[in-house]
Amino acid sequence: MNIANLMQDQALRQPEVIAIIDTHRGAERMHNYAVLASDAARTAALLREKGIGKGDCVLVFQPMSYELYVALLAIFRLGAVAMFLDPSAGRVHINQCCDIGAPKALIASTRAHLLRFVSASLRRIPVKFVIGRFAPGATSMRQAAAFVPLETIEMCEPEDPALLTFTSGSTGLPKAALRSHAFLMAQHRVLDRALRLKIGEVDLTTLPVFLLANLASGLTSVIPQADLRFPGRIDPAPVVEQIERYGVTRSAGSPAFYQRLTEFCEAEGRHLEGVGRIDTGGAPVFPGLLRQLQSIAPEAQVVSVYGSTEAEPMSHISWREMDESDLDAMRSGKGLLAGPPVSEVNLRVLRDRFGVPIGPYASDELDAETLPIGEIGEVVVTGGHVLKGYLHGRGELETKFEVDRERWHRTGDAGYMDADGRLWLVGRCSARIEDEKGVLYPFSVECAAHFLEGVRRSAMVSSEGRRILLLESDKPLDSDAIIKKLDWVQLDELREVKRIPVDKRHNAKVDYTRVYALLDKSA
Repeated sequence: MNIANLMQDQALRQPEVIAIIDTHRGAERMHNYAVLASDAARTAALLREKGIGKGDCVLVFQPMSYELYVALLAIFRLGAVAMFLDPSAGRVHINQCCDIGAPKALIASTRAHLLRFVSASLRRIPVKFVIGRFAPGATSMRQAAAFVPLETIEMCEPEDPALLTFTSGSTGLPKAALRSHAFLMAQHRVLDRALRLKIGEVDLTTLPVFLLANLASGLTSVIPQADLRFPGRIDPAPVVEQIERYGVTRSAGSPAFYQRLTEFCEAEGRHLEGVGRIDTGGAPVFPGLLRQLQSIAPEAQVVSVYGSTEAEPMSHISWREMDESDLDAMRSGKGLLAGPPVSEVNLRVLRDRFGVPIGPYASDELDAETLPIGEIGEVVVTGGHVLKGYLHGRGELETKFEVDRERWHRTGDAGYMDADGRLWLVGRCSARIEDEKGVLYPFSVECAAHFLEGVRRSAMVSSEGRRILLLESDKPLDSDAIIKKLDWVQLDELREVKRIPVDKRHNAKVDYTRVYALLDKSA
């Protein structure tokens, strides 16, 4: 077993089909499956010649590009482990992740190699490669062109590691999410089915794992001509041009990315003709965005996908599957409709005891713990593509539990199931407000606020026992009318702010730490 075999099979089946289209220094590039497989095999030969082999960890700093997937497939071919972390998280985070993952090699762009000046952990990595121009002490990846392609693909056991990424734990220390070849195979199968991937389609995608699924399914992937580090700030014009030029039939990306596209298309009177499906997730997807996407891509099935680092995807629902009663429920504080769970997961809602270890359970005990329809609790899942643990066990006490020796994941999200078997989300368990007025989940308020005309973003908080709703708007708001419309929230105060802080990665999730700092400044 090796995840690289899936792409290799496509190279044998349809060698001349374009695998990846991207833009490099303003120039269009197209590489077919045969060339991709050959380049990955030559790169694997170079890595092996420099001492990289099965089980070795290779840290990769390279944005979404053809070179990224050549490196990734080469690493997989050797049975080595591809390691990724967020360099924008800072020097301390980089050093912590390197201490945990202990990479033997670094593959990075010329610019990313500059991080070695600030990180002792990066400098200690024994073997270094550079993608692009020269970097001191690094072997150029261009040397791979002179190597004979490595014909063999290392056979791995199902649980052999393949991919290592990091997420932050409740203590602030990184948790290392280690995915095996079996896990990636299972994730590919669920993405292939849930996203209905079909040979011959052209997919514009901003999500690295989705592009990997495309390569395994034989699609053509278009990487947007945009700085994907900041999806909420991209220039949408060249992206829309790519969609039209390459005949894109489907797309996957973050809500912030699509917000930029919809605003541009609405302003220019443009429509994404020929796009048959749009999947969006990675951050909350509100109905307003789904409606806008449907408007600019009238032929498309517009789908909201709910997932996380540990379980992608868990559920999904299309805009056309939502009716007016669903929208009314969201307006009135019932949460965000995330849709029915995918068939590959077992999803339950348990009593909200986030922060307290639970289990182990027998199956009948889990059944007894599962909440009835309509009752809010913590969302938990298990399945072949659900991460069973973290490297060295860090973070497992608060996020994992066992049922008849099967490992389950605690998402930390609060929600409930409806009578139609659909999941509704009301926010993070840790964000729950409990005061003299009762229990309130801020996200359910924020979801309702997104239906208010002119509201771009909202943040619901509790400060010194007062319920405060912050609104970011592109027009003056009638505060009294809003408070009346949201009477079920029992607001103490409504504040209009110029900008609500969001996370750096998705440009969509509210950064509550900075929101509270904003409150302190304005107090």
